[in-house]
Amino acid sequence: MSTLGMNLVLFALVLPHAKSFQALAPFGGSNNVFALRMAKGDSTLIKSINDKQLLRDEKKDAAPDVPKMNDKGRGSNVEEYKNIVTTVLSNFMTKQEEMEGQEDPLALIDFNGPKFSKNIDLETLAAVLDAELYKKEWFVTGKVNPIYFSESFRFEDPDVKLDGIENYARGVCKIFDQKTSRAEIISTKVNPELGPNTITCTWRLSGYANIGPGISIKPYIVYTDFSVNPESGLIDLQEDRFDLPPWDILLSSLFPFLIGKLTAPPAPPVEPRVVEMPKLGGKKKQEKSASPFGGFPDFGKWFGN
Repeated sequence: MSTLGMNLVLFALVLPHAKSFQALAPFGGSNNVFALRMAKGDSTLIKSINDKQLLRDEKKDAAPDVPKMNDKGRGSNVEEYKNIVTTVLSNFMTKQEEMEGQEDPLALIDFNGPKFSKNIDLETLAAVLDAELYKKEWFVTGKVNPIYFSESFRFEDPDVKLDGIENYARGVCKIFDQKTSRAEIISTKVNPELGPNTITCTWRLSGYANIGPGISIKPYIVYTDFSVNPESGLIDLQEDRFDLPPWDILLSSLFPFLIGKLTAPPAPPVEPRVVEMPKLGGKKKQEKSASPFGGFPDFGKWFGN
């Protein structure tokens, strides 16, 4: 589907929900004439949006309206949208001010804590990440373990890019409905085809996105590529790839009756796995015991007492 077609579909959806043409701020702020022509499907004007110079000019007007994920994060805390569709949809996401006063779902995460310092091979790191992700599903929950990510961490996908692991965590926690969304991990393996220090996690995304009244996400497969710094052993870059084109994902969310007809069918369910955290550092840590022998095991357990 062409960019023009995607734009027309998008405006057919969002226009009835907009209280005013201010909702179309990324296309020129208060310029209602511009917005009106867009909403009516002026093909000449819509095509001109794809001109790089016009996009540059409009970006200046839209900058104050681009939502910030977190004022406490490191690096740039502003989402950079890569296309017009995601820029428009961002106006219908839950705003930061609307979340004030609510309990912080990520309050227990120490984003400023020490980093992972184990000198382990890439295969072992992949197994560690597999176990962590399988349990926490942080691609949608935001409940990341920051110890694996460098200070210069950067995230990119076909629609958005941003800096900082805290900004990423708060971003996914905000956009995905926490009651329904899932990131079911299929595998996490070293991927030499993409480079000597790349780990790829394959997972199934499903649930709802917090856009407007909420839109459903047709289950599809995501490939997350972690680039690991060979010196620090920490993740510098995360790039997400999808097994479906953006237009398929968008149409399936807006018009579910097209799924399996015009758009691809949902990704099949993920088979459960038994995933264990690999042992690191040799000997397994002993459990603390109230035994009078101090650091020795509680021998009473051996005899059923």
